[in-house]
Amino acid sequence: MSPSRRFALALLAAPLTLALAACGDEADGEAALVGEPVAAAPAPAGSSWSEQAVRTEAGGWQVGNPDAPIKLVEYGSLTCPACGQFSVDGAEALQRDYIDTGRVSFEFRSFMIHGVPDLVLTRMLECGAVTSAVPLADQVWQSMMAGTPPFDTTNGAALEQANALPEAQRLVALADAAGTLDFFAARGISKDQAATCLADFEAAQALSEKTQAAAEGDSVTRTPTFFINGRQIEESSWTGVEAALQRAGAREE
Repeated sequence: MSPSRRFALALLAAPLTLALAACGDEADGEAALVGEPVAAAPAPAGSSWSEQAVRTEAGGWQVGNPDAPIKLVEYGSLTCPACGQFSVDGAEALQRDYIDTGRVSFEFRSFMIHGVPDLVLTRMLECGAVTSAVPLADQVWQSMMAGTPPFDTTNGAALEQANALPEAQRLVALADAAGTLDFFAARGISKDQAATCLADFEAAQALSEKTQAAAEGDSVTRTPTFFINGRQIEESSWTGVEAALQRAGAREE
């Protein structure tokens, strides 16, 4: 058995509560609601709506106007290529044309379909400022799609060894072996800061349980899955989601 295969099995056996789902399959659900055009809303003076971010009760990160009449939620995996493609295709336009107009708020909820790699990357988002989480998620996805995944699983032997360490050391060692610490250090989260954050295994466990509970509560089984105003939509590409946003009212008169 190859080291990478043994590592994959070790992750499945890790003592963490992790969601099981499919990546990139087409979501089942109802079409988005149809609404009248929504007026743009100015951001607070000297800022943009994309600079406004909060954590949510579901364990996600919400960006934009908290009173936006159209609320877009993505359940996504930070290691899912379909989610990465959505980010490559739509992140810039979503921010510019929808979030920054104040018409739409966007919430990212991590759905850890690939186990510990997703957990490490999601926990790294928690290590930084709340306002940096969604931009960092986009950088994770776009780097992955460019062929340089921020959690590199090619060094299976080192990852397997790290995964066998005690809980307080495990995620730090995994992130180091996978190149994740270097990736985030280049983006403002120092290795010392990341190590302190990842060493808190109870916080990682709580994050895993909270995000899984949210996904189960919304009957989410695959990524990416999108909701508009609490209603699951069928679309999973940027083209489809943008059309759904416009049908819901995120458009000019």
